[in-house]
Parts: sequence; structure tokens; C-alpha cells
Amino acid sequence: MRVEGAALTRRGLLVGIGAVGGAGAMYAAMGALGLAPSGQDKAFAAPRSGDFSLTGRAAGTVVILGAGVAGLTVAYELGKAGYDCTLLEARDRTGGRNLTLRGGDRLTEAGGVTQEARFGEGVYFNAGPGRIAQWMVTLDYCRELGVPIETFINSNAQAYVHTRGGTVRARTAKADMYGYVAELLAKATNAGALDRELTRDDRERLLDFLRRFGDLGPKFDYAGSPRRGYLKYPALDDGTPVPGPGALHDVLAAGTGRSILNDFGYDQATPMFQPIGGMDAIVRRLTEAVGADRVKTGAKVTKITDQADGVEVVWDGGRIKADYCVATLPPHVLARIPHNLGAQVTAALRTPVPVAAGKIGMEYDRRWWEMEDRIYGGITETDLDITHIWYPSHGYHSERGLIVGYYNTGPEAELYGALTPEDRRRRAVTQGRKIHGDKYGKGLLSSVSIAWERQEHIQGGWVRWPAFDSSFTLLQRPSGRVYFAGDWLTHLIAWQAGAMESARAAVTQLHQRVLRSQ
Repeated sequence: MRVEGAALTRRGLLVGIGAVGGAGAMYAAMGALGLAPSGQDKAFAAPRSGDFSLTGRAAGTVVILGAGVAGLTVAYELGKAGYDCTLLEARDRTGGRNLTLRGGDRLTEAGGVTQEARFGEGVYFNAGPGRIAQWMVTLDYCRELGVPIETFINSNAQAYVHTRGGTVRARTAKADMYGYVAELLAKATNAGALDRELTRDDRERLLDFLRRFGDLGPKFDYAGSPRRGYLKYPALDDGTPVPGPGALHDVLAAGTGRSILNDFGYDQATPMFQPIGGMDAIVRRLTEAVGADRVKTGAKVTKITDQADGVEVVWDGGRIKADYCVATLPPHVLARIPHNLGAQVTAALRTPVPVAAGKIGMEYDRRWWEMEDRIYGGITETDLDITHIWYPSHGYHSERGLIVGYYNTGPEAELYGALTPEDRRRRAVTQGRKIHGDKYGKGLLSSVSIAWERQEHIQGGWVRWPAFDSSFTLLQRPSGRVYFAGDWLTHLIAWQAGAMESARAAVTQLHQRVLRSQ
């Protein structure tokens, strides 16, 4: 080949490709010419900007226990750095607790109880994680993997708060709590109770803020506010406001302050996000990037042996020996697998306690929450054993729709988990009627419920550490050639971001070790 009368060398070709397409394109070309290692074969894709990468390339084999979000992230990041990864997954699918159910999917629990999802086309149920905070690394992976996202409405003033004191809109509960708290503080300030803490200017600034914060009257009284909402919103006339608030005692006794808690949390503050079409889009793209042929499903690990020159893993269908192992199984599951990692590791794995968690997805033939209750997304908070009702943050004005009829944890989840799927649905409908009335039980087409403590090979929604003590820090380090990863090894337990952050920490440690040994 000649260009402008000169022969084009391989070096010249690569320099030209690098100048036009950057280092990623040049490295891909080097691989095609046999000039670069290809430890993990996969089709080249133009790189997207990411916030994490392992420095330098290395070779080695790694067996990863578990193909949930942590395991897939480990394989994805190590694969990009040149490692040959194999994932062993006991279940029949990747994703772990990232589970989205659609029509035709089957869900089996311990004991053999099986449900079949009969949802209509386009309807899905995120039985596991359902929302992502904007600061979480999960969104970085959505960007890098090309997973489109949309807003998840975590807080909606139009949703309800249901307590023993009754059912009110979230905006009403919030207005009353803000109003009365502002009134108490404003009156105390005006009476001089805070003069030792405030200068005169501070006092005036605080009172001005409290008037606005609580929508107080000229004498710092809270007597209701348009913020509480309307029975008939203003249009041609000035509307019909919601009847005035009860006394402070009544508001406190009703316990409606729970409606404002999520607004203050760093992990659930609005806006939040979700992948378009279902949370499992993250798992699907990760699996594709890793290579589905690298995942052995139905492979229940039965023994782990750390050796001087590698790690041997046995499963109920074979065995594999790799240079390193990354174990991402739930700790209480991992603790029961025979290994030679020592009693201290076993004790540490047994320290965190599994937490029960349950959800039910209920599909209706019409979106009555939008048409009649005027609720578009968001969550109703309750003091009932259902804890929450979630309304979909997508598919507005569609013919059908699915709500999460309960999302509970702990004893409430154990209560529902002990019931048959039919009884879970009946109980959820009975509780939901207390908020939405008789329409809650009408037009219900189908439902699927999950009790995570009854899911084989997972056996819990997440774990709880009695304390982040030496057991926690011990497992953040390798035991021989075996590394550990999972949300349970972070302070982001129960979040996919925790699984991803832990995976990054594990692969960084492993990669640095390999580079030092070269």
C-alpha cells in the first residue's frame, strides 16, 4: 500500500489511527494486527467516558463467584484490563437481586412455590432495586454502558401519608409540620428565648425565614396555608381549600411527619433515576460487555481451596482453577461453603445478619391513581405493614399500569413472606383499600410478589452489620488469593452503587498485586 508515493508501514498506520481516533482506536488496531494482548475477547466498541479505569494491562485468570451486580462489575473491569474471567452463578440468570419481571417470567421460592408473571406488553416489575440517586456510581455505569435513564419520582406532594390519624396528601402533612414547627420557633424567638444565642440581626433574619418557611401570619401563627392543597383547585374561581389543620397536638399524634423524611436523606433526595424499561437493563448491558459465554449459570459452588499458585473452585458440575478468585456471594451464603480460608474468615462472614425484604407488583386494567387520585409517580408512606405504595414513574396515560402494592422489610416482610402469593395479594389489597378505597381492589389483572429471604442462593434482601468492626475490615482485604466484594462490604448496603464500589476496590487491589508480581 502506498500513500503519496511512500510505502505505509505498520507503525505509520498505527500513528495515523491514533491521531484520528485516539488511544482506544489505536489499541484496537494493534490487537487486530496481533501486536497487543487480548486476554478477554470481545467486539471493540468506541469507549465512553468513564470515571474509573485500572492503570496498566496485565494477564491472568480469575474465577468470580456470583454473577450479580458486584460479580459482573468485577468481570467487566478486569476484562478491560486484560484478565480472563469466568463467573459461576448458582441461579439460572445473571443479576442477583437486580431482578425485573415481565410477562411470561417465572419466579420460584424455596419450597417450590412458583409464580408466573402475566403482565401485559410493556409492563414490568422491578422486584429488586428500583431507584438510583444522582450522585451514585451506578449512573456512571449507565452512561458508560449506554443504558438510557429517566426520572424516578421518589417524593410526590400529591401522594398520600396514611397513619393511625387518617389519610392526607403528602403536601398537607408537610405544610402542617413545617407550619407548626415554624410557629413554635418563631414565637420563642420573638419572646426573647433565644437572645443568648442570637444577635438582633440574627433574630430578624430568622423570623423572616420562619414566616416564609411555615407560611405564618403576622403574629407568627400557623392557621393553614394554600400549600396544604385543595379539594377543588383554583380555576374560574378561587377553588375549595382542604379544611384547615387540626391543632398541633392532633398533627403530632397523627404521626404524619414521616412524609418529609426522604427529603432530608442524602441517599433518597430528589431527583432520582431509573433505567428506561426496567432496572435489569444494567445487568443486560454488563452481561453483554463481559460476554455471556463467560457465565456458567446453575453452578452452585461447593468448595473453595486457596493454594500457593492459584484458587481451585468446585461446583456441582465441575471444577476450575484460576490465578485468583473474587467471591461476591452474600456473606451468610458464602460462610456455609467449605473452604480453607480459616476460622477467622468464617466468623467474619457469619457476622452480618440477613434482612428480610418483600415487594408485590400489582397490574391494573386502568391507571386509576392518575385519573382519579391525580398521582403521577411517587410513594405513599404508611404505618401499615405494607409500609409503602409506589406509583410508576413511567408510562403516564397508558391503558394499564403496575404499582408496587407493598415494599416492606424486617418483621413485616417476614409476615408477608410466610403467606402464599394469593394471601399476600389479598392482604395487600385489604391494606391498600384503607388509603384508596374500594377501587384499589377493582380491575386488578395480575400480581407477582417476592420474599427475598425465600430466594435460593440469596436468602435476604440485604444484610445488617451489628457494627462496622474488625470483621468488616478483614473482609475488605484478600485472604490468600481470594478477594471479597459486594454491597455488604460498603456503607452503601442494599444499593447497587455499593456493589459497584466494592467491586472497584477489589479489582484495584488484585490488579496492583498482579502488576507488582510481573
